[in-house]
Amino acid sequence: MQPAAPSPPSPPDLPKPTGTRDNGATAERRPAGHAGRAFDVQEPEEGSHPMAQTNRPTIPAPPQHPDNGHEAGHPAEPTPGPLHGPANEPFSDPALDGTFRPRVVPDLDPEIPDFAAAGEEYGEELPKGRFLDRERSWLAFNERVLELAEDPATPLLERAKFLAIFASNLDEFFMVRVAGLKRRMATGVATRSASGLQPRDVLDLILTRSRELMARHAACFQNDVAPQLADESIHVIRWADLTEKEQARLATLFRQQIFPVLTPLAVDPAHPFPYISGLSLNLAVVVRNPVSGHEHFARVKVPPILFRFLEAGPQRYVPLEDVIAAHLDELFPGMEVLDHHMFRVTRNEDLEVEEDDAENLLQALEKELMRRRFGPPVRLEVEESIAPRVLDLLVHELKMKHSEVYPLPGPLDLTGLFAIAGLDRQELKYPKFIAGTHRDLAEVESASPPDIFAALRERDVLLHHPYDSFSTSVQAFLDQAAADPDVLAIKQTLYRTSGDSPIVDALIDAAEAGKQVLVLVEIKARFDEQANIKWARKLEESGCHVVYGLVGLKTHCKLSLVVRQEGETLRRYSHVGTGNYHPKTARLYEDLGLLTADQQVGADLSHLFNRLSGYSRREAYNRLLVAPRSLRDGLIQRIMAEIEHHRAGRPAYVRIKCNSIVDEVVIDALYRASQAGVPVDIWVRGICAVRPEVPGLSENIKVRSVLGRFLEHSRVFVFGNGGEPEVWLGSADMMHRNLDRRIEALVRVADPTHRATLNRLLETGMADTTSSWHLAADGNWTRHSTDPDGRPLANIQEMLIDARRRRRGPSAAT
Repeated sequence: MQPAAPSPPSPPDLPKPTGTRDNGATAERRPAGHAGRAFDVQEPEEGSHPMAQTNRPTIPAPPQHPDNGHEAGHPAEPTPGPLHGPANEPFSDPALDGTFRPRVVPDLDPEIPDFAAAGEEYGEELPKGRFLDRERSWLAFNERVLELAEDPATPLLERAKFLAIFASNLDEFFMVRVAGLKRRMATGVATRSASGLQPRDVLDLILTRSRELMARHAACFQNDVAPQLADESIHVIRWADLTEKEQARLATLFRQQIFPVLTPLAVDPAHPFPYISGLSLNLAVVVRNPVSGHEHFARVKVPPILFRFLEAGPQRYVPLEDVIAAHLDELFPGMEVLDHHMFRVTRNEDLEVEEDDAENLLQALEKELMRRRFGPPVRLEVEESIAPRVLDLLVHELKMKHSEVYPLPGPLDLTGLFAIAGLDRQELKYPKFIAGTHRDLAEVESASPPDIFAALRERDVLLHHPYDSFSTSVQAFLDQAAADPDVLAIKQTLYRTSGDSPIVDALIDAAEAGKQVLVLVEIKARFDEQANIKWARKLEESGCHVVYGLVGLKTHCKLSLVVRQEGETLRRYSHVGTGNYHPKTARLYEDLGLLTADQQVGADLSHLFNRLSGYSRREAYNRLLVAPRSLRDGLIQRIMAEIEHHRAGRPAYVRIKCNSIVDEVVIDALYRASQAGVPVDIWVRGICAVRPEVPGLSENIKVRSVLGRFLEHSRVFVFGNGGEPEVWLGSADMMHRNLDRRIEALVRVADPTHRATLNRLLETGMADTTSSWHLAADGNWTRHSTDPDGRPLANIQEMLIDARRRRRGPSAAT
C-alpha cells in the first residue's frame, strides 16, 4: 500500500486545509450547466499550421501490475456506476433539456477520433463517451457566473457586474463558438465532437440551454437585482416611471445631444432593408402615412457612442432607447408612429486570415477587421412584446430562423450594467483591496522605487497578482530596464495590453535611449486586434523591432527578457508569467509570475525569442516546456512517471490549475493515472471535458472550480515526483489551440519554498473546506459554499487578501 504523500511545509500565506476528499458539507444542487473580458470565452478549434501538424501522441496504458492482468483499478468488464447501466452499456449523454438519459454512442468511426491507443500492445482501450461536451461545459461555466449574480451573499453592485459579465460572455460565445459551428456545418466540414454528439445535436443543445440561461438572467435582474438596487436608492427604470420634470429634462437632452446623431432608415422599394451591425441596439418602428393610410417600417439605431443608461435624476437611470422611443414623432414628423420594438443582432465576428497568402499580416488583418462587421447573424434578441408581423419581417430580412430568436423582457443588452456596477457606492461592493509591493522586492535597501535587479540577484521572486502589485513588480522591472544605462537589450511578448499602457511606454523609452528592443506583438489576440495594430505601429515608429511571431501560430506566451552589462559579463533577467502584461486587468485577474536572474532560464528565453524573431529550430530547453512541440509531451511524460512512482510505493499525485482542460490526449493520460491509483486534482475555471469519479476510469480524479471577485487565470502543474514535487507555471491551458496552434511556455519552478507555496495553493483550492463548485460524472456542477451547520466555507480569495493585509499591517485595508 502506497504511503500518503507528505504535505509540503505550509507557507505563511495559506493555512493548511483541513478538508478531506469527502465530507458532509451541504451542497446547493442546481441545474446543469465567470468577466468584462475577465472571463474569457474559448476560441474555435479549426485551422492550424504545418509546424503544429505533429501527430498527437497516443497514450499507452500504464505498466501493468505484476499481480493483476488488467490495469490497476479497472476491471476487465465495466461495472455499474454513475455512467453505466448493466455491464458494457455505453455512457449516457445529456439530453437537450439538460436532463441526463442513456443514449447509444455508436462505434468509433473516422469522424470520432480514438484518442486512447487501442490494441494489445497498449492494454485496455478506454471507454467511449468518456469526454464531456465542451460547449455544454462552457454554458455550465457561464451558469456559475450567473449563480454569483443570483447569490444574495454577493454584494449588490457586484451582482449587477456579474449580470453584465454573463451577458458579455454569452455575446462572445455566440460570435465565436456558435458562429464557428454554424459555419462548419454550412460548409460540410463539421464532424462529431469528442463527446460523441453530432454537430446538429450540439447546436440544438446550445440553443436550448442558452435560452434557459438567458431567461434566468433576465429574471434575476427584473425580479431580484433591480428591486434591491431600488431599495438602495439606485433606480433603473423605464420612461413611464419618470416624473414630468425628469421627462422634460431628458427631452431637452434628446434635442441637444441625441437627435443630431440619429439616422432613421426607411424600408420600402427605394430603400432596402438596412444592414444591422453586430451587437447594436435597434428600434423597429412602424409608422403610417395619415394621407395615404399606408404603413411603413423603419429602423433607428441606438448610437453606441452615447451612454447606455442616462441619469434622469440623482441615481435614477433610464435606458437610452427609452428616451429615443419617447421622441420618435420628432424623427418621423407628419407620420403616425404606430408601434416600436427593440431588437439586437449577434453576428459571426470571428476572424479568418490566410496568413500563408498574405504578404503583410498587418494589412491582411486590418482588411479582415473591416469584414468582421458584415458576418452572418447567429442570434436575434427581441423584446417579448414584439408584434408578430414585425418579428416575421426581421426574421425574413435577416435570413434567420425562428429557432434563433430570443424573446426577452426589456431592457435588452444588460452589458450596460457595467456602468451601474461602477457607481461610487463602496458599501455595495467587495471591500476595497490595494495590492502592495512583494516583500522580496520591498525589503531591498535602496532608494524608492526598489532596485529590482539587486533583488533578483539575491533570489527568485514568485509573484501572485492581484495580491502582489503588478506596478511595483513587473512594470517596475521594465521601467527600470528602460532607464538603466547598463541594460543593453529588452525582449518582450505582448498579447493584450491596456490602451494607455505603461509597458508600451517603457519599451518606447528604451528604444529611444538606444537599447535593442524586440517586441513580439500578437495582433490576432481576439477582439484586441485593432488596439494591437495601433501599438505595433507606435512601437515601430519609436525604433523597436516589432515582429508578429510565426505564421499560423499565435504567440500567447508571457515572457520578458532583459540583458544587462555587469562588469565584464552579461547577465540576463527574466519574467515568465501566466497573465498578460496589462496593468488594468492585473488588478482583476489572478495570475502568477516568476522574476528570476537564473541563467538557465535566461538562456532558454534567448533561444525562444530567437526562434520567434528569426530562423531557429531549437526544441530543447533547460527549464522550459514550449508548445507546440514539447509542452504536451512533457506534461504527459510527467503524468505517466507518477504511475511509476505509485507502483514503486513512492508519493505520487497530479495537481493542475488551469482555465480550461479539453485536450483529449492529456485527459486520457490523466484517466490512465487514475486507473493506476494516482490521485488527480483539477482546479479549472471554465471548460472541463473530464468526467471525474467514474468507477474504473476516473474514481481518483476530482474537479473543482472557483469563481469570485477575481478571475482565476493562473496555470500551474504540480507532480508528486516521488516526494520531490516538480512544479511548472506558465501560459498554456490544456486545449488544442494552446498545445497545437500557439507558442506557449511553462517554466519549472526551482526554489523549494516557491514549490511548496504553489503546492499549498492548489491543495487549499481543492479542499472540501474551501468554497467551490464540484463537477460530477454526469457533467453537472454543484456549488458547495456552506458546511453541514450552514456556516460559510472558506473563500480562498479572501484568505489570500487577509494574508497580504496581515503581512503589511492595518493600512493595507484602505
